[in-house]
Amino acid sequence: MNEGDRVQVERGERTFEGVLLPSSTEDHLVLKLESGYNVGIDRETAQVDVLESDVYDVESAQDGAGESAIEFDDDLPTIALISTGGTIASTVDYRTGAVTAQFDAEDVLRAVPDLAGLANYRGRVVANILSENMTTDVWQDLAHAVHEEIEAGVDGVVVMHGTDTMQYSASALAFMLETPVPIVFTGSQRSADRPSSDNVMNAVCAVEAAKSDCAEVLVCMHASESDDRCALHRGTRVRKNHTSRRDAFETVGAKPLGEVEYESREVTFWREYTTRGEHDLAIAPELETDVELVKFTPGMGPERLAAFSDSEGIVLEGTGLGHVNTDWIPVIADLTESDTPVVMTSQCLEGRVCDRVYDTGRDLLDAGVIEGEDMLPGTAKVKLMWALANADSVAETMQTPLAGEIQSRSTPWL
Repeated sequence: MNEGDRVQVERGERTFEGVLLPSSTEDHLVLKLESGYNVGIDRETAQVDVLESDVYDVESAQDGAGESAIEFDDDLPTIALISTGGTIASTVDYRTGAVTAQFDAEDVLRAVPDLAGLANYRGRVVANILSENMTTDVWQDLAHAVHEEIEAGVDGVVVMHGTDTMQYSASALAFMLETPVPIVFTGSQRSADRPSSDNVMNAVCAVEAAKSDCAEVLVCMHASESDDRCALHRGTRVRKNHTSRRDAFETVGAKPLGEVEYESREVTFWREYTTRGEHDLAIAPELETDVELVKFTPGMGPERLAAFSDSEGIVLEGTGLGHVNTDWIPVIADLTESDTPVVMTSQCLEGRVCDRVYDTGRDLLDAGVIEGEDMLPGTAKVKLMWALANADSVAETMQTPLAGEIQSRSTPWL
């Protein structure tokens, strides 16, 4: 009996059938069942019969060995498939039993055979990490990789990325790149070994979006809990609003830019967008990384803000229209007088900052606060990092829409 064999295991009154997988201990068997789930069984109480030998090459599956079956077709567009890791490119780590990022772009092509026939693919690995380990250095590597692929002539780019920090990376690329083709981020909430995984539909819909006429940075994820369609969110307006639902991502302040119907593969856009070829390819990857995002909560003393006085820039996540405790205002004035920009955003999910309504807001403006309009706090931090490294006037740049991050009007989609 070896790993990769199809076996039947009897334990008490129950019978299990599946593929034998590696186990972290000698005391247990691990089986991959037909349902897609794994089960651990105590060896001492199990009776095992081998039904078929070597039906599954476990080592190749874990190491990514083998060749992609997708061949080049002159009649199809070419899509760059760039991997950074994340759940969409994950498998089970049998050492710990947890999900870990292990697959590169070629592995994903093998894991999602539905991609065959949709496009030609150029696979590239920029990182192989879960998104909580994302860094600004990887953002810059990713921007350069995407720039090189577009420069080489691809018709669109799909970036596979972990969902937890996808909105930050999408914002970063939206500011760092001007693109003549679509750049589409996608991922999955549930790993490929789970029957309820969303990786196949998200990947397929992302490729269809990358073939579309919308030359912006988009996020393509499930639009509902069903496997019917994916929403296309503008990269600077999207937020992950649920920890585990497949339709976790939402556009804040408006409806999504569009959607992709999974069965028909039809791509529909509801709002205006930058069209393919409208901009020439350009890159500005420099970032000032010493920027803080500070969330104000009741009871926080001004010393908490003063602790960041050595930062190059600060984004505040204030209450309501963009307020903090009045005791913070002298500290803010000291920061702005020392040329440290302070940008005000709101903790509210809808609406925009307006510091002209109440006395506190007017005092904040007098102290030099830059209103962040209706920018999401995370997006504002990424934009401030970019503006400090690239803009002549940080205040003017922060209040000028560059990649759809500021809307002229906030209209919730109900």
